[in-house]
Amino acid sequence: MKLFSTGAADQSSSTQEAALAHPSAPIPVVGPGVGESIRVALGETGLETFPLMLGAAEFGWNVDLETSHAILDRYVEFGGNSIHTADGFSGGRSEHIIGQWLSSRNSRDHTLLSVRIGAHEDNPGLGSVNLVRAVEGSLTRLGIERIEVLHLDATLDQTTNLEDTLATVEWLREAGKIGAVGAFRFTPERLVEARILAAAGYPRIEVLDEPYNLIRRQAFEGDLRLVAGAQSLAVTPSHALEHGFLSGRHRSKAMVSQGVRGEQLRGNLNRRGTRILRALDQVASDLAAPVAAVSIAWLLAQRTIVAPIVNAFATQHVDELMQGAGISLSRAQVAELTRAGN
Repeated sequence: MKLFSTGAADQSSSTQEAALAHPSAPIPVVGPGVGESIRVALGETGLETFPLMLGAAEFGWNVDLETSHAILDRYVEFGGNSIHTADGFSGGRSEHIIGQWLSSRNSRDHTLLSVRIGAHEDNPGLGSVNLVRAVEGSLTRLGIERIEVLHLDATLDQTTNLEDTLATVEWLREAGKIGAVGAFRFTPERLVEARILAAAGYPRIEVLDEPYNLIRRQAFEGDLRLVAGAQSLAVTPSHALEHGFLSGRHRSKAMVSQGVRGEQLRGNLNRRGTRILRALDQVASDLAAPVAAVSIAWLLAQRTIVAPIVNAFATQHVDELMQGAGISLSRAQVAELTRAGN
């Protein structure tokens, strides 16, 4: 696979040869098209994704429409093709913003959309009626006819009969409204139950979205990872930078803003968090790469991880994050970072 390409007309052939000679180097930020040939299989869905998904959780909340569109443009400019949103993000405003972008850029055919449903206040849970309404609502807000990956969010609903949910999913798929099926906040036991139902002919869950990163590891690194591996699930972990903490930008309580985001960040400003940031600083210095990119590279070095989901607040954040897909950490570096979080 060709790892580097560029649309910069004035880039010399020697520079291109140097980049190609070092495929483990960070993706250079030099112009459009970088990374457009980098695609990995999204598990067994038949879909291909850039190994970093752009999350849209901040769109319509902390990021306005104009900036959101600029972030989307930047991500695509450097080769990204996968966008992740949810019907509950900003009460649906995130989907509206993405829909306007898709329409104005005429980029629907080149974009892989993952949508998480089940947490919107109008259609909560995974019951049949709310499930259909949630999908229809997302399709309307996005201005599209089909969602490539539908994630079933079990945060608010661990009790609905899974067979009923999957039967509804089957109807939605046959109607052409969704493609692959993913899960969010599913327990290992629920995933096993889903696989048993799939053996009986129900739609198979093929993608798993579970919060996971250098600092938040316990929930995933156990039975959940074992089940994900046994079922060949494509894991696309959300909260890849733990609300921005693993970008290295927030190192003291004085640097942290107030509000919900501030509380989330302050919770990691302890000995363990400081130890992790120091380890990231060392590896980032060795590789001459941003701390955020190293955090992404650590995730991609973990088995079963296909494409972390990362939110951005500005276009320059995208420049840093995209480099994470081009870094190849040594075993020693992976081990060093892992030990720091133990």
